[in-house]
Amino acid sequence: MENIDDKTVAEIVTINIKTADIFKKNGIDFCCGGNVSVQEICAKKGIDYSQLKEEITQINNTDSNKHDFNAWDLDFLSDYIINTHHKYVLEANNLIIQYSDKVASVHGHHYTEVVEINKLFHTLVLELKSHMHKEEMILFPYIKKLAEAKKNNTSLTPPAFGTIENPINMMENEHDGAGDIVKRITELSNNFTPPAEACNTFKALYAKLEEYQNDLFQHIHLENNILFPKAILLEKELLA
Repeated sequence: MENIDDKTVAEIVTINIKTADIFKKNGIDFCCGGNVSVQEICAKKGIDYSQLKEEITQINNTDSNKHDFNAWDLDFLSDYIINTHHKYVLEANNLIIQYSDKVASVHGHHYTEVVEINKLFHTLVLELKSHMHKEEMILFPYIKKLAEAKKNNTSLTPPAFGTIENPINMMENEHDGAGDIVKRITELSNNFTPPAEACNTFKALYAKLEEYQNDLFQHIHLENNILFPKAILLEKELLA
């Protein structure tokens, strides 16, 4: 990777998704809040920029980047998001709710934070189900039409929603809301650290919530920083 001094967090993660682990470790948002330079966010959070830069350089020198998401066609990327991340969310929701309901019921009188975590996660589940449905029924099919029109050099009929920026703005706002809920759960759980005397269900809940957070942040990154900006540009090109 070329010099990162003038790049945003989102741009760096777009080039190599493995760098997301470095940003997460340092408490730096790379999906919803990724449009800020690394130097700027380091200064704001009191992080040693030179050290962080060295870690990023090392991971880029040693990692081949398993998936080059930035090079994928938009229709393929849309299907990948549905088949990987949407599928994960739907499968994980039920298991986490079982864990969370039980922990809140059994331990909520002593660890009051798990009661709020339970309420927040139930809210998140409802919001993401609605959100993903809109993507799969409206936005992603149109993105696939854009990709098809580009490949086949065919004309594009303007959508009923006017321009793709309208549903994308809505999806990005909903991403922000989901991200805020996950960040609050992270705070309440002390960064997913269960009490020393926690039972196995308690431990399993926090471990699964951390896994869920990691998947959701990559999920949002792929949409906000790769799929959506490229779809906007492609629509403008085809309708020009």
